Amino acid sequence: MREVIINLGQRSYRIAIGSGILDQAGELLARLPVGKKVLLVTNPVVGGLYGARVADSLSRSGFKVYQAEIPDGEQYKSLQSAELLYNQAFEAELDRNCPVVALGGGVVGDLAGFVAATYMRGVPFVQIPTTLLAQVDSSVGGKVAVNHPRGKNIIGSFYQPVLVLTDTATLHTLQQREIGSGLAEVIKYGVIKDREFFTWLEQNMGRVRALEHEALAHVVETSCRVKAAVVEEDETEQGTRAILNLGHTLGHAVETLTGYNEYRHGEAVAIGTAMAAHLAVNLGLLHRNVEQRIGLLLESAGLPLGVPAGLDNDALVKAMSMDKKSYGGEITFVLPGDVGQVVIKKNVARADIVRAIAECQG
Repeated sequence: MREVIINLGQRSYRIAIGSGILDQAGELLARLPVGKKVLLVTNPVVGGLYGARVADSLSRSGFKVYQAEIPDGEQYKSLQSAELLYNQAFEAELDRNCPVVALGGGVVGDLAGFVAATYMRGVPFVQIPTTLLAQVDSSVGGKVAVNHPRGKNIIGSFYQPVLVLTDTATLHTLQQREIGSGLAEVIKYGVIKDREFFTWLEQNMGRVRALEHEALAHVVETSCRVKAAVVEEDETEQGTRAILNLGHTLGHAVETLTGYNEYRHGEAVAIGTAMAAHLAVNLGLLHRNVEQRIGLLLESAGLPLGVPAGLDNDALVKAMSMDKKSYGGEITFVLPGDVGQVVIKKNVARADIVRAIAECQG
């Protein structure tokens, strides 16, 4: 079992990474000072695959498990779904020491975390991510949120889990499209902070996509370590943590305008990353050969690069102006300056944004 520690003082926690770790969920949670009632939040697909297994592990360690399911899909990461979970927590008579456990991908984790952060002003939260995207990104760092018709993750908070249990064996049940979605975030870590990891991905993408055990474990552990270093420096995104949003300014706009159901999150981030690299070239911040390397690596992961041609440029710009990094309607971008290095560019001119979008449409 591999381990990454997120050092945040009293809010520090452990990420345990390994194959078959689901069966140790109860044992590992029992080591923490939490209550013996658990609200296990999942969706019908993941619940059918792993729900009974996790519930059995928790029960063997003395926990009483109340399982709640939400439909699968980004559109269900909503205040309405949160209210349903609040109701189930009340019915189970969960007190402030009883943990909410998220078993699933980013939607389940974000929603369950939002509920954990707000139910009784905060109860212990445990992440058991089952998708690559969740294992390398959304389960780490404490961002919890729900969506709103006006924007993705626009209602939320920072709320750290007490434990993250990452079972890489769950990745073998995913379709390649879901693996690719997670790889967009993996590639992001190489672009923003780790040149050596980026080069390793260029050389080993085939092994990763073939789900080789050691390659997967390396990807998950390295991604978590890169994100941990950023989060430890800036937990609540007052400055440098914004670099984790590479590709997300346009990516979130694409997701919002397509109703959260046409593109996977990672696919939208890949489109946003490719556009950010092109914008950086246009602004004289990045060499074109580095833009090409980024694009080739994204393509090798099976990801799209082109901005959807059917989306209106004005609507995209308006959606980007609602991005959480933007202030006063001025749009901020995270732009690559080289492999392993990015800059936070504020007040990017609308004309430059529209030009880059147009040149990236496909």
